[in-house]
Amino acid sequence: MRVAIVTESFLPQVNGVANSVRHVAEQLVRQGHQPLVVAPGHGPDHYLGIPVTRVRSVGLPGYRAFPLGLPDAALERALADFGPDVVHLASPIVVGAAGLRAARRLGVPTVAVYQTDIAGFARQYGVRAEVLLDRWVGRLHRKADRTLVPSHSSYRQLAALGVPDLHLWRRGVSLDLFDPSRRDQERHATLSHDGRDVLVGYVGRLAAEKQVRRLAEIAGIPGTRLVVVGEGPERSWLGRHLPGAHFSGQLGGTHLATAFASLDVFVHPGTSETFCQTVQEAQASGVPVVAAAAGGPLDLVEHGRTGLLFDPEDRFSLWRTVTAAVRDADLRSRMAAAAHAKVQDRTWPIVVEDLVERHYRAVLDQRRLAIA
Repeated sequence: MRVAIVTESFLPQVNGVANSVRHVAEQLVRQGHQPLVVAPGHGPDHYLGIPVTRVRSVGLPGYRAFPLGLPDAALERALADFGPDVVHLASPIVVGAAGLRAARRLGVPTVAVYQTDIAGFARQYGVRAEVLLDRWVGRLHRKADRTLVPSHSSYRQLAALGVPDLHLWRRGVSLDLFDPSRRDQERHATLSHDGRDVLVGYVGRLAAEKQVRRLAEIAGIPGTRLVVVGEGPERSWLGRHLPGAHFSGQLGGTHLATAFASLDVFVHPGTSETFCQTVQEAQASGVPVVAAAAGGPLDLVEHGRTGLLFDPEDRFSLWRTVTAAVRDADLRSRMAAAAHAKVQDRTWPIVVEDLVERHYRAVLDQRRLAIA
């Protein structure tokens, strides 16, 4: 099957959309399919032998390192030349909208993957346009042949916007990379002052939409040391307000997996996550999770069993919840074991096979019936 993946973000960007596209493209090749990636911004024109067509972009205001794609005639030419069976729209907003129009003109079925709460994203940067952005997102997904959502929260959100033919499709996790065996006791001892402190960590982009400034609320919990892994526009603010924290910078591969597994508690404070891949990676790493009781984490964390959820509307709930995890080593151990067991059937090969066999083939069959 020839699959054109039109995405709002791809390498060298490191974020949930780019990483998901990378994994999907890799697995498509391994399962005998031919993908093409169409993405904004500068970067490689091939990835592991997979062709990548680049379209125009501008830097996102307030986050110049993030390229925002622009409509580009190169996109439709690339799709026409490639001749896809299916167009996969990864978190469609601007480039995805152009990809949707091109696919419809070419008569190619589309599968749209909802991944970014764009209204919530914009709100964190001071842009108050929730109604307009939700209307735009709803309009795009109503025109796609099928929409895949990562969580029940996202399902309800798009259903309220009148989007039909919604299907739950979660992300995979690289169990060969994220695993408790990656824990580095020497690293842990160094950061925790020879085990005197519990390592409480955040892993991800240091950006406003992740609400990382809330980490300041837990920086003073006795007997803990905060570890921050990642880079982004909020790095300087965090550096000023978390003087005792250890900043690892952006990590990847085995270095990232080791940083995850060497934590004692993983914290994600954001409330706008449609899924929250880092929660799943922490669980695969055998690290207990504390996350906001909002969005994607509600599907990933069973409170008290596979992690803890805090009330984001209660200004003291994050502190209380992290403190409860820090003070109870047995609770941490039980939650880590239960969460690790729960993610064992969420590998990328399984997830992408489901994408192809259950979703790509469904829209192809629908198109054939319509033509007949």
